[in-house]
Amino acid sequence: MSHSDVKTPMRSGSCGPLTGRADVPGDKSISHRALIFGAMAVGHTKITGLLEGQDVLDTAKAMRSFGADVTRDADGVWHVHGVGVGGFAEPDHVIDCGNSGTGVRLIMGAMATSPISATFTGDASLNKRPMARVTDPLALFGAQAVGRSGGRLPMTIVGAADPVPVTYTVPVPSAQVKSAVLLAALNAPGQTTVIEREATRDHTERMLAGFGADIRVEETDAGRVITLTGQPELTPQTITVPRDPSSAAFPVCAALITPGSDVLVPTIGLNPTRAGLFTTLQEMGADLTFENLREEGGEPVADLRARYSPNMHGVTVPPERAASMIDEYPILSVVAANATGTTQMHGVAELRVKESDRIAAMADGLRACGVTVDDGPDWWSVTGLGAGNVPGGATCASHLDHRIAMSFLILGMAAQNAVSVDDGEPIATSFPIFETLMNGLGAGIERI
Repeated sequence: MSHSDVKTPMRSGSCGPLTGRADVPGDKSISHRALIFGAMAVGHTKITGLLEGQDVLDTAKAMRSFGADVTRDADGVWHVHGVGVGGFAEPDHVIDCGNSGTGVRLIMGAMATSPISATFTGDASLNKRPMARVTDPLALFGAQAVGRSGGRLPMTIVGAADPVPVTYTVPVPSAQVKSAVLLAALNAPGQTTVIEREATRDHTERMLAGFGADIRVEETDAGRVITLTGQPELTPQTITVPRDPSSAAFPVCAALITPGSDVLVPTIGLNPTRAGLFTTLQEMGADLTFENLREEGGEPVADLRARYSPNMHGVTVPPERAASMIDEYPILSVVAANATGTTQMHGVAELRVKESDRIAAMADGLRACGVTVDDGPDWWSVTGLGAGNVPGGATCASHLDHRIAMSFLILGMAAQNAVSVDDGEPIATSFPIFETLMNGLGAGIERI
């Protein structure tokens, strides 16, 4: 049953201090990639800490459809027996990627240079999202795409029988586009070069190196240049997925705006291409500390402590930081509403084409809760009311977007009146334990 079939209205009101340990799920970006690279390796990849949200489960199902053996132990350890680069079988049914833009775009890349065809679909939200940004560069390898008008799902990809290497400059900062091209390049002969003018999350590059691919990354005047030699034999790995900083953002930000709170979020991934939110919060005056800094699975991690911070102030978030925190702007806007002064966010056009138009969705809901918001095509600003001064009291539309739903539920914890969302069902796509975890810390989220 799709998200459009079932709705779960939810409400969150003022609560006591949030205290304790928040064990958030594994990183969604790394979980997707671990399954896909495991399926493209030869042999057994073992994954612990995999995010078991619906988005990632849909990717696991897709890898089975392409011929990989993907199983889960009773203790939560996942096993992928891969088929090798170029070894994907043609699926015998439509690949349903649910709500996941990351899943569908990466999987399209992974199969685009094999001589097979696959048809992709998703839920109502995913089927509105643009796919041409991926299918255009995949066509350079020789793949063909046939879909709905505007390059939308459902869409069939006909993989290239004789793929060729390419040189591609990513037109907009997008880790999904970059990763789709690199995945396609794995089964193309010779060297493929991807150039990104602004660095985006680099989990794909790190994981490719870990699986034994010949990949080189250089910083040049033209930008970040990634060169990958195709047709390697990827070596299976044992992967420990760090906890997701995008999910950690919710208990962290809730603690910052809820009086008396002190929350520890352990083992959070601090990849510098993902940590923009925490930098921004510290600039705003947030009481954040990083403890036990270390490296796990090739990724920097730390234990993050967040304490109530009633004296935060607005800042200007520079456009060059957008790629490192693109998923965190909705929850940042909630913190900004509880700060003093104006927080300005620039270079965020990508938010218009996420699971929803996240700028419009957050602006509408914040305004309904008494907060002043201004916005343009690639910017928006939130004028804060200070700690505890957001009126709240509205029911906000989630637009089938997990991050919008969670953001407004966090807003309700510090607002003068409870805040509701029309549908919390999409939260399960990335953070299935959100409600239980937040209420365990002391929140009062309820289903209505």
